[in-house]
Order: sequence, then structure tokens, then C-alpha cells
Amino acid sequence: MHSHLHDEVQDCTELLRGALRDNGITLPSLGVDLPGFAGTYAAPLVALGNCNTATARKLAEALRKAATR
Repeated sequence: MHSHLHDEVQDCTELLRGALRDNGITLPSLGVDLPGFAGTYAAPLVALGNCNTATARKLAEALRKAATR
């Protein structure tokens, strides 16, 4: 895997983590999808992970607010 793709997916993951944090949201399993590096995907994947229902509702609310701007 090319290092620039690894850097890109790491940077994207951190940008997403920061944006979620700015909205009071934490996805505990957010990270780079490691099997994606071994697969044949065009680019590495970001694993959004699991979250509880309270976090899912906060995420949905933040996305709705952003969509109406």
C-alpha cells in the first residue's frame, strides 16, 4: 500500500473525529479499516464503527442541522 494512501485515510479519519467531537459526538470504534489495506479497494476505508443509540441520535441531529444550513 502506498504511504500517501495510508496518510490520506489517517488524515481523513482524524478530520472526521474532530468534526464529530465539535458536535459532542464520539464514535468509539472510529478508525482505519485495516482489512481494507489488504483488499482490492480503490482506496483504504474508514471504519465508522459501532455506537449506542444516544450517539446515533446525536449524529443524526448534527447531520440534519448541517443539511438545513
